[in-house]
Amino acid sequence: MTARTARQIARATLTREILDAARARLATDGPGGLSLRAVARDVGMVSSAVYRYFPSRDALLTALLVECYDELGSAVEAADAAVDRTDHAGRWLAACRAARTWSVTHPGEFTLLYGTPVPGYAAPPDTVGPAVRVVLVLAAIAAEAEGDLGPGVSDVTGLVSAAGQYLVRRGWPAPPAEVVARTLMAWSGVFGTLSFELFGHLDNAVADPADWFDAVAARLGADVGIRPA
Repeated sequence: MTARTARQIARATLTREILDAARARLATDGPGGLSLRAVARDVGMVSSAVYRYFPSRDALLTALLVECYDELGSAVEAADAAVDRTDHAGRWLAACRAARTWSVTHPGEFTLLYGTPVPGYAAPPDTVGPAVRVVLVLAAIAAEAEGDLGPGVSDVTGLVSAAGQYLVRRGWPAPPAEVVARTLMAWSGVFGTLSFELFGHLDNAVADPADWFDAVAARLGADVGIRPA
């Protein structure tokens, strides 16, 4: 390994401080209100200096998206890896719970990832890989479980062909369209439930959000053929 210079260390340190300040601003100002000028004030820099690290607000948003998607993905992957490979129901619940734990402890970051899109910002292609890490875990568990799906209620083959082709490009065997569709439905169900919880839509509707989430996750798992042994 090549030793880093003092200049490289200083740059990495300041980049980290800027990202941390920006993440704190997500919780108070929301993604749409993120301002390089405000972040600069928080780290004690003039705004022109911050532009040497992130040339625009969009560049900062992209860095935050990649970092937060990767954090969430790593948490879900670690939770899945900690469970016996043959316990598909246990793996599914652990992965879903890890997604919830990260989300409820990072509400500002969750809003960036799954809340209202920031006006004028379009996420670039390099955010796609980090963004799909969670659904790839869910898809892998579903594929390995090989559970009985039962009949589908409609033909989804054409609707999910792009998702199936994406998995093939990543080296997966061609998955059945029904498995892909139900995994996508489960993915949206997991994060839709989290959105309802974090944005207050479950208030006075369910007795305990954590228990409700577990119940939803179990039903979504059953729909992709994952049931407790």
